[in-house]
Amino acid sequence: GIAIFPTDGEDGDSLMKNADAAMYHAKAAGRNNFQFFDARMNDAALERLKIEHDLRLALSRDEFCLHYQPITDMVTGRVVSVEALVRWQHPENGLILPGKFIPVAEETGLIQPLGEWVFWAACRQLANLRAQGIFDVAVGINISALQMRNGNLPILAKGALEAFDLEPSGLIFEITESVAMQQPEETVRILDLLHDMGIGLAIDDFGTGYSSLSYLRMFPIDHLKLDRSFVEEIGEDTGGPVICDATIGLAHNLGLHVVAEGVETSVQMDYLRARGCDLVQGYLISRAVPSDEVITFIRQRNP
Repeated sequence: GIAIFPTDGEDGDSLMKNADAAMYHAKAAGRNNFQFFDARMNDAALERLKIEHDLRLALSRDEFCLHYQPITDMVTGRVVSVEALVRWQHPENGLILPGKFIPVAEETGLIQPLGEWVFWAACRQLANLRAQGIFDVAVGINISALQMRNGNLPILAKGALEAFDLEPSGLIFEITESVAMQQPEETVRILDLLHDMGIGLAIDDFGTGYSSLSYLRMFPIDHLKLDRSFVEEIGEDTGGPVICDATIGLAHNLGLHVVAEGVETSVQMDYLRARGCDLVQGYLISRAVPSDEVITFIRQRNP
């Protein structure tokens, strides 16, 4: 982040504050770049500070909740799992989607306590499903880079399974392709431990990162989740459908199931079905909904 005297500040403190604001814009633009300060950045910096402050309060006040998006079998239409997605019930701003606060949580380290809250809340919901007589639906939980780096995920999982008396097959841990490739050797070690416990594993947002196919073959995963950005391009004259086809073929050759994310149209659904995609997730099936609504949805789809 770059601030220039005297346009962007007439003293050291002002220049450093404005350069710091520009630095956050450089990070938001994908890192490995520089940004000159613009007065409008102050508004964004103040908003970020406000979000960070409110996040800390939200964790102590238990202002978060989980919504669940069903994932269905392409052939039968039955719900096979639900993905747990965090929402922030802000006392002033209402329900806030994760895209607004997760990046700040990751930058500040708050993703660790937030991720643990999500984990325990999702396990509690899985126990609730079992108590309601729903035994054939798993719950997917997104795992952050920080949770993977800490290395205590298998211990946390073991504790939750014992606390709620759950079968490990009822959990699916989802990690993004980029997170998996940050420390691939350590990722393989942790995933091996989780796999040996019987927990399901998925690589999320596949196609957006830089996977080494040799490592992908070594990861003991069960599912590849095809990123929505490629699914959106189905029916258009772009490279998206080609990547969909290649991913489905690669996954099946590796003995994996493919989950197509972000399916919103019948054209996309028909295309993916014709290509042999296994599972589907998106607004065409259902948005992410509160726990009581997802239970109703499951009962309708899984009679």
